[in-house]
Amino acid sequence: MEGGGNCTGRRLGRGEVHRHQEGGCLGLRVGEDLVGGSGGLSPISMGKSSTSWKENDLLKASSRKLIFAANTYSVSTMATDEENVGNVKRKLGKLFEQSLRTVASDVPDVEPSIVPCTAKFGDYQCNNAMRLFSQIKGKGTEFNNPNAVGQAIMKNLPQSEIIESSSVAGPGFVNVVISKNWISKTIQAMLINGIEKWAPRLAVKRAVVDFSSPNIAKEMHVGHLRSTIIGDALARMFEFSNVDVLRRNHVGDWGTQFGMLIEYLFENYPNWEDVGETAIGDLQAFYKASKQRFDSDAAFKERAQQAVVRLQGGESKYRKAWSQICEISRKEFDRVYQRLGVQLEEKGESFYNPHIPGVIKALTDLGLVEESKGARVIFVEKVNIPLIVVKSDGGYNYASTDLTALWYRLNEEKAEWIIYVTDVGQQQHFEMVFKAAKRAGWLPASENAYPKASHVGFGLVLGEDGKRFRTRSTEVVRLVDLLDEAKARSKAALIERGKAEQWTEQELEQTAEAVGYGAVKYADLKNNRLTNYTFDFDQMLNDKGNTAVYLLYAHARICSIIRKSGKDIEELKKTGTVVLDHEGERELGLHLLQFSEVVEEACNNLLPNVVCEYLYNLSEIFTKKFYSNCQVVGSKEETSRLLLCEATAIVMRKCFYLLGIVPVYKI
Repeated sequence: MEGGGNCTGRRLGRGEVHRHQEGGCLGLRVGEDLVGGSGGLSPISMGKSSTSWKENDLLKASSRKLIFAANTYSVSTMATDEENVGNVKRKLGKLFEQSLRTVASDVPDVEPSIVPCTAKFGDYQCNNAMRLFSQIKGKGTEFNNPNAVGQAIMKNLPQSEIIESSSVAGPGFVNVVISKNWISKTIQAMLINGIEKWAPRLAVKRAVVDFSSPNIAKEMHVGHLRSTIIGDALARMFEFSNVDVLRRNHVGDWGTQFGMLIEYLFENYPNWEDVGETAIGDLQAFYKASKQRFDSDAAFKERAQQAVVRLQGGESKYRKAWSQICEISRKEFDRVYQRLGVQLEEKGESFYNPHIPGVIKALTDLGLVEESKGARVIFVEKVNIPLIVVKSDGGYNYASTDLTALWYRLNEEKAEWIIYVTDVGQQQHFEMVFKAAKRAGWLPASENAYPKASHVGFGLVLGEDGKRFRTRSTEVVRLVDLLDEAKARSKAALIERGKAEQWTEQELEQTAEAVGYGAVKYADLKNNRLTNYTFDFDQMLNDKGNTAVYLLYAHARICSIIRKSGKDIEELKKTGTVVLDHEGERELGLHLLQFSEVVEEACNNLLPNVVCEYLYNLSEIFTKKFYSNCQVVGSKEETSRLLLCEATAIVMRKCFYLLGIVPVYKI
């Protein structure tokens, strides 16, 4: 068995589905390597950090009631209005906040509840009146029903260029219509100053996003797809929102399987140092062969177990072999990351391993670690099984590493939000780790305070048979093969449409990659991450419906409209004016302005599908409400409408970027 603790399942990658038995290790796969990592980290000798290990600092920090007391603040802490230039909901919230303070001065901490309207009463709606009436009813108030409260809220709204008109409906719902002149002015400012001015401002300055995290010596397969794609999208959204994001690839590079791999390498390739990568060849085949030998040969198994001890003891020969295996794996991983356009910094099990003893000691000194059946464990609230932090044989496991990584990210890297992107099966493990951290005072008890840690779970990728996606030979699908097939199918479709004769080979290749890889990503991201979804090439490469192909083609058509006009769009940005007299123009303009609040919602709720839904709706509004009803080229409103086309293309491109999709400009 390869997993730590009493886990009965195989060692798992963080993108893989988790199995465990009650009372044993939760089967979490974590890890990363120090040697030759992309972050420029230097090798470590086992038991001693490459940086000075300040155990006393750890003990002092861990014994405090709340390490980050000075940094803890409510989720409602928001940036200034000036910073949220394009965020309509934020601006309305500030206006309604002033009104609510006047109407209900005796009610503390009234937060404006602002939502987009679904009916035709307006563009946005304030929903505070009913709850506010229930709070002030019977206290000598002048209001005798919620509608009267709503009327007062509306009447006390400050004058603003944002609001064109307001009204009250039903039990006090305050509806507002956004000024089309303000919409026009805001879009023009974005065209001149850039869409970065519309970036939301979140309540955190630094976040860790832990995603992908495959196992060294195993190839990445479809099981890692969701973690990699979802994690990259979240990182991009946070980065766009001016958060310093530490993209962490917590690869599994320090498990017991390395003894097996190293011993097999020594046995079959006595001159392994000279032949290097050639000796290992196909990494997956090498792993399977060594595992088969480990399971069937007791003498080999014993030698492999001794090899682990020697590796952990820092013997140079074993460390060098380990380093070589890690480097070969890293090259294989990079083949996937290059195709997906994903950037990660490796920091995994071997990096955190030297810090584990100090963390366990600190937790023990706090009285959190108890003896249980020979193991050392932490009990957490509302969970029947304990979190095993030291196995009965004295070894460490996934919980040991994850607790240490969490401590390091909070104390050394000063992260305010640590986000773990793994399958839903690992949710209980992370909840236990987070609860243990709260008991230790590392994290605040409140869910609405920072620093905080969140598990971003996701469902399975299914085949057409409704079962986990596999090849016909029942093998898991290699991720490189899947992506290459997506590109090949995309290229074949382009050739069938006659693009091979119209484009250069480079244009054909680049477009096939953008469409093929984008189709795979969007098919995943458009779903709520908690649900399973069926992997279907035909559906995801369809150029109709809610697919990346449809959206990329829609963007290319908008670019074509601008090109065919023959106008210099950059010059029009400086001299032209956006006018929203037609209902289709206004609806498009308002939807463009909702971009900032959509990205903010996606970040706060860790849901990339929110951006996908917005992007699809934007394309539909442009096509069916604006372009179908508003002639662009040759019309008297040509300049304004070309600017609306350009604004739409800019927002679409930013959505593509946030989702990790490369736009195409002609099709």
